[in-house]
Amino acid sequence: MEHTYQYSWIIPFVPLPVPMLIGVGLLLFPTATKNLPRMWAFPSILLLSIVMIFSVDLAIHQIHSSCIYQYVWSWTINNDFSLEFGHFIDPLTSIMSVLITTVGILVLIYSDNYMSHDQGYLRFFAYMTFFNTSMLGLVTSSNLIQIYIFWELVGMCSYLLIGFWSTRPIAASACQKAFVTNRVGDFGLLLGILGLYWITGSFEFRDLFEIFNNLIYNNEVNLLFVTLCAFLLFAGAVAKSAQFPLHVWLPDAMEGPTPISALIHAATMVAAGIFLVARLLPLFIVIPYIMNLISLIGIITVLLGATLALAQKDIKRSLAYSTMSQLGYMMLALGMGSYRAALFHLITHAYSKALLFLGSGSIIHSMEAIVGYSPDKSQNMVLMGGLRKHVPITKTAFLLGTLSLCGIPPLACFWSKDEILNDSWLYSPIFAIIACFTAGLTAFYMFRIYLLTFEGHFNIRFQNYSGKKSNSFYSISIWGKEEPKSIKTEFSLFALLTMNNERPSFFSKNTFRIDIDSKVTKMPFITIFPFGTTKTVFYPHESDSTMLFSMLVLVLFPLFVGTIGIPFHQEGMDLDLLSILLTPSINLLHENSNHFFDWYEFLTNSTFSVSIAYFGIVLASFLYKPFYSSFQNWNILNLVAKRGANEILWDKIINFIYDWSYNRAYIDTFYAISLTEKLRELAQLTHLLDRRVIDGITNGVGIASFFVGESIKYVGGSRISFYLLLYLFYVLIFFFICYFFFNYF
Repeated sequence: MEHTYQYSWIIPFVPLPVPMLIGVGLLLFPTATKNLPRMWAFPSILLLSIVMIFSVDLAIHQIHSSCIYQYVWSWTINNDFSLEFGHFIDPLTSIMSVLITTVGILVLIYSDNYMSHDQGYLRFFAYMTFFNTSMLGLVTSSNLIQIYIFWELVGMCSYLLIGFWSTRPIAASACQKAFVTNRVGDFGLLLGILGLYWITGSFEFRDLFEIFNNLIYNNEVNLLFVTLCAFLLFAGAVAKSAQFPLHVWLPDAMEGPTPISALIHAATMVAAGIFLVARLLPLFIVIPYIMNLISLIGIITVLLGATLALAQKDIKRSLAYSTMSQLGYMMLALGMGSYRAALFHLITHAYSKALLFLGSGSIIHSMEAIVGYSPDKSQNMVLMGGLRKHVPITKTAFLLGTLSLCGIPPLACFWSKDEILNDSWLYSPIFAIIACFTAGLTAFYMFRIYLLTFEGHFNIRFQNYSGKKSNSFYSISIWGKEEPKSIKTEFSLFALLTMNNERPSFFSKNTFRIDIDSKVTKMPFITIFPFGTTKTVFYPHESDSTMLFSMLVLVLFPLFVGTIGIPFHQEGMDLDLLSILLTPSINLLHENSNHFFDWYEFLTNSTFSVSIAYFGIVLASFLYKPFYSSFQNWNILNLVAKRGANEILWDKIINFIYDWSYNRAYIDTFYAISLTEKLRELAQLTHLLDRRVIDGITNGVGIASFFVGESIKYVGGSRISFYLLLYLFYVLIFFFICYFFFNYF
């Protein structure tokens, strides 16, 4: 076992040869490397699989031995300063390593097919592999300096991957936004690390925690300065994990390829912030103000992320706000001191969200067969619907991920989220009410995504008969879709795919049966007076086997991964593997892991939380599921609103909620006005000051010297005495001006 721990330093370096060899190949043998792009997928997956096996072995050893292992070697020594590098293996490292590698392998397998037709295939796999390497280096780091190095590498990889399609202006803008926002938090993290070293004189975790706690308990350090340093450390996690108010980069990060979204939102970048707070929790836990701040930021993020997901039309952006809300739950748990619950939810959410993002990628892939490569249409849920018949495997996988995230038993997220909700009642009833309300909102917006995507009928609209695109697809509201304003010059795919698969008679006298199993169907002339046209329809189709393989494997995790944290205790047997694994960390936090578990209390509380989730699902079903096959956009809300007496007030409430959610709570607008525009004005003013004042003084002195020289050269008559007298005269004038200035101003 000691031998296994000793060689655990290879974990972050095993996948590193792939991006290095790709880079060397593109530099030295560009033609051969580009002609065989897909050969690089196999070594990427193989090397990451080796790391996964090693990580699982470490986790098993820790379950049996319950120990913390650290190995360091000196990098530089100068007088009293010593900087050491090494690896630190504890339960948190084991959990994160297994999580990163399992999700990373499945995403790489999925990406091999998803990105097969992209010209940047090689570049994509180089970035992805280096992303996994950086994250593995982050979680195995033994000190704060080492963490900061890999922290920046993770940020760099995310910048490259979010802006992977940099030729699209919106993608280039998104990666810049993510980079700049994270620089705010990273600068705070660097200042916090330096301040902490000033206090303790160490970067190593074990020494750092021991020295820091002794200084706090003995009251030998300025509490205000300590709190400031801890706040700066927490600021880095706020930006990385998209917590309020530095969350604005997360929805725009969806401009990258969908496998990137799955990796960022499940096991890498956003998980890095949660990892950092969990790693430094022994430091934060002795500062009550910071713990209260962490829980406050967490609960604000929980509610804000859920409300912003209500009216989004982009399927990936809706899932991004869902990630933001779930990360808020984890941060809330850490702020309450519920270390186990936070890590449990990190695990269950990672697998569920990876499944949902890969499912959304499969949906986008099938939609691109209809609308072509157009992200504003292929990712727009309003233009989807009825996909359950054409992508049944994706639909089943997406439904299981949705139910898990909603907290429906016995799926994974139910166990972890319910534990956080139970702990929140003991911490603060107000926080608990907000957390439970948000659990209902989660079920509502997740089933909104599912129903708009898979239920009903197709909502894609073709061009009108005049060859011009229609002005608008639908007038969107928070509750669903309204009837199109005009049906005279538009016809929908829904009209072509009725329940009996026949074309309506008002298009032609003859019906035309469509072969749904065919991906490409050549349609005859559709008579739309006074013109006729021929359309080729690419029907939504299921993804290829490699993409489905990743989703089907990921389906197993929401089904079974929750069992590792089920608090099932019997005499002589303990099946709560998560608590056993976390025993060293819990002892480090001065918690008692052998607490008695009350099943009656658990069932009572879980009944309440599950009821809230079911209420959200039922409400979403009433508001979004169509009542009539021929009028898909009618729903129960329309019927109630027409009969109600307070229709105007109801509409105002709906419009307010919709505007708040669709416009991202106006936070981006506020930043654009208060920061971006003001900084631009300040930059313009500074530029003007530099050109007119700074450069003006310099240029003025030069011009004055030139004119004085030109004037003097015509005066004098070549007599040195006259030149000396003139020089003395100018010196006296200069001293007189200086004397006058200093005495009167």
